[in-house]
Amino acid sequence: MKLGEKLRYLRLVEGTLRGLDSEMTQQDLARALRKELGRGLSQSYLSQIESGARPHLTNASRMLLARFFKVHPGYLVDDPDGFHTELTSDLRATEDRLDLWLITGAEQFARDAELSQALLDVAKYEDTRKCLLLLGAILESPELVERLTEVLRPGADAGGTKNGGPQTPKRKKAAGASV
Repeated sequence: MKLGEKLRYLRLVEGTLRGLDSEMTQQDLARALRKELGRGLSQSYLSQIESGARPHLTNASRMLLARFFKVHPGYLVDDPDGFHTELTSDLRATEDRLDLWLITGAEQFARDAELSQALLDVAKYEDTRKCLLLLGAILESPELVERLTEVLRPGADAGGTKNGGPQTPKRKKAAGASV
């Protein structure tokens, strides 16, 4: 993957994580850098990077973008010729796919702000897979769902609605399997 493609991808993800209805524009990124980190890059510089007209970043620019996007500075370079994403660990690839899936879900459920934010919170967590496995384990004990809801979200029932009456845990069926 080329540096420009990586920067476009990071703008897309950041826009979603910030609750925008679309990716951050280059201008949005330039403004956010100045506001949040006190230093910035111009929109035209970002455009040159993304178009490939400027194939390399200065070290200062790389460090600034890495700090803003919370990525390793080494990510912000072109991948070497012959590099394939399949070479990444299966676990990291799974994490990336889960995060994108959750971000897409958050966008689809944007009208339910609480659910959308929960999906984004899981996507932002360092170990998304672990979060989802923990949720699965919690759901295996319906009484634990009820108890955790009482303790962590007083006034909300297990279904997520405020002050609802008692609910019995339900199992969904999809394609003949328990979900």
